[in-house]
Amino acid sequence: MVQLRSEKIQVSDDVADLNRFFYKKGWTDGLPIIPPTEERIQRFLQGTLRNPEEVIGFIPPKWGEATVEKIAINAVMAGCLPEYMPIVIAAIQAMVEAKFNLYGVQATTHPCGPLLIINGPIRTQLGINCGYGAFGPGALANATIGRAIRLVLLNIGGAVPGEVDKATLGQPGKFTYAIGENEEKSPWEPLSVERGFGSELSTVTVIAAEAPHNVHDHCSNSATGILTTVAGTLACQGNNNIIFQIGEPIVVIAPEHAQTIMRDEFTKKDVKEFLFQMARVPRGAFSAEHQQTKFANLSGDALIPITRKPEDILIVVAGGAGKHSMVIPTFGNSVVITKDIEN
Repeated sequence: MVQLRSEKIQVSDDVADLNRFFYKKGWTDGLPIIPPTEERIQRFLQGTLRNPEEVIGFIPPKWGEATVEKIAINAVMAGCLPEYMPIVIAAIQAMVEAKFNLYGVQATTHPCGPLLIINGPIRTQLGINCGYGAFGPGALANATIGRAIRLVLLNIGGAVPGEVDKATLGQPGKFTYAIGENEEKSPWEPLSVERGFGSELSTVTVIAAEAPHNVHDHCSNSATGILTTVAGTLACQGNNNIIFQIGEPIVVIAPEHAQTIMRDEFTKKDVKEFLFQMARVPRGAFSAEHQQTKFANLSGDALIPITRKPEDILIVVAGGAGKHSMVIPTFGNSVVITKDIEN
């Protein structure tokens, strides 16, 4: 048995008392946790071949050392199963890459949180929800994997709301934010394949994302109709992508909409090009202050796009039956990272 190195504390074995103790210490996200006993941690570490002392990365702004063992402790608290550990580790590996700008994500006033999009065989192996209610409750894997990430950011990274995490309002995705792509219902290649990984590999893509916004379109029966509605939902004045012209906004297309779009022979590239051309806001729709500062170099009739180029728009298929899709603006000052999931 591996000897655990983290400090051990003695607390009441009453679950209510223990949760009050953890809450007062600032070690929870506000929800009850599973007590991270030595026995549970040992059992959880069986979900990975990695050495418990291996350092996966340093989590800003506290720059805490995210060892495999410390990650396991937070994952146990979140309610994860041992077999979820490789996904959690891969997501943390992605977030600590300099391009992701985790320091900025942790400390910004913007309401972003790390969104995990999981691809590959591991989705079905672990029961990750890719269909009905993918962003909502009910799936142990989605809920606890995303929550484990939040507890790592809080307990190892030190991002205490109001102290270091300066999100003005926050959003529910900062509790837990993980979905799988519904590859079986998608007419296009999965996000992971588009990003250079083999279809046989399992991956996790991490994005500093806002909350999803619904796209309701029960009327359109063509690709251009649906995508016009999507573009109109994307093109709003108040998101970082359009104001700063940075970042990779996400369009989550539900299977019914995806099939209609594909019926008109739109490839992913076609979808991105259409949205890039259509998701624009007239300069005059912005406040006078925005026009005089952010867009002072543009003509009065300029149409401002949601991104700098079509390739910046991410297309993912998820959800169940129904004519609803979603758009998700992003923090912007962060690059999307995809990692393959290893044991």
